[in-house]
Amino acid sequence: MGKGGKSHQEGEENMAAWLVGLNTLKIQPFKLPPLGPHDVRVGMKAVGICGSDVHFLKTLRLADFVVKEPMVIGHECAGIIEEIGSEVKNLVPGDRVALEPGIGCWRCDLCKEGRYNICPDMKFFATPPVHGSLARQVVHPADLCFKLPDNLSLEEGAMCEPLSVAVHACRRANIGPETNVLVMGAGPIGLVTLLAARAFGAPRIVIVDVDDYRLSVANNLGADGVVKVSTNMQDIPEEVERICEVMGAVGVHVTFDCAGFNKTMSTALSATRAGGKVCLVGLGHNEMTVPLTPAAAREVDIIGIFRYKNTWPLCIELLRSGKIDVKPLITHRFGFSQKEVEEAFETSARGGDAIKVMFNL
Repeated sequence: MGKGGKSHQEGEENMAAWLVGLNTLKIQPFKLPPLGPHDVRVGMKAVGICGSDVHFLKTLRLADFVVKEPMVIGHECAGIIEEIGSEVKNLVPGDRVALEPGIGCWRCDLCKEGRYNICPDMKFFATPPVHGSLARQVVHPADLCFKLPDNLSLEEGAMCEPLSVAVHACRRANIGPETNVLVMGAGPIGLVTLLAARAFGAPRIVIVDVDDYRLSVANNLGADGVVKVSTNMQDIPEEVERICEVMGAVGVHVTFDCAGFNKTMSTALSATRAGGKVCLVGLGHNEMTVPLTPAAAREVDIIGIFRYKNTWPLCIELLRSGKIDVKPLITHRFGFSQKEVEEAFETSARGGDAIKVMFNL
């Protein structure tokens, strides 16, 4: 690799989409770090927009992560290997790969236990102060780049990232053929959770949202039932009744709250049967007031979900085998110009009929 991130092929400066201020993205040069012996340089080809990217753009923060200086955005990505480090044995230039965006320290107890997703020193694409992957090229550890089979597109490779959240949640909740599942929220994560729960064997899946269009998408993706709800806390008892009717006599074994609001979590805790589990996947509200005591009295377990660990090989296999098809979730595509980057983020932030917005670089 030439200095300053110039590729051998083009001799052009490496460019990236930088978050430079509130609601301000600029395509600017991005100097890559030197290629380490276990690193690869990847030409980015497909990058999806996540809700967290939009949140950083709109507020310059997400939970405790604050953008204090310009940062390259993006973390759902796939590309083509352009150069490999001297010790890399499993990849060659030209390989198509999906990138896992988080690098654990591999020294702390959590990493050593295999729970690297909650490593306190995790370096994760586009989580400040770490730069992201909406760029022509990035340098990344080879062991976090997973080769794609010939029958998968680079866009599907990028979709392994949101799908990984759902796979991790299904593993944590022990989803199987005897687990009826309720999903709160039919956004991108709620919809991939529906797909993952089905692939894990869940026999009946009901999905809840405030938006008719998203519920129609859930229906098309194979939900067994959908329930439209309001944003009004007073409606919870009546909505829980409807959810239980649609689910059937056995009830809800596991609820995935893919929004993470007062109302969704309160509904989840009330709708889940005694002895069931509620997985908090979406992190909408930092603090909530929820009916915890009645849920505890019914021994409803609450499970926290943060990102994922060791999910890429399974996600790739689920996509390769056709057990999961994420292609219908990709609703909008954009190129990599200043105008298109701005339009893409506006489209994603607007919601509506936009589910997954994808850049083709």
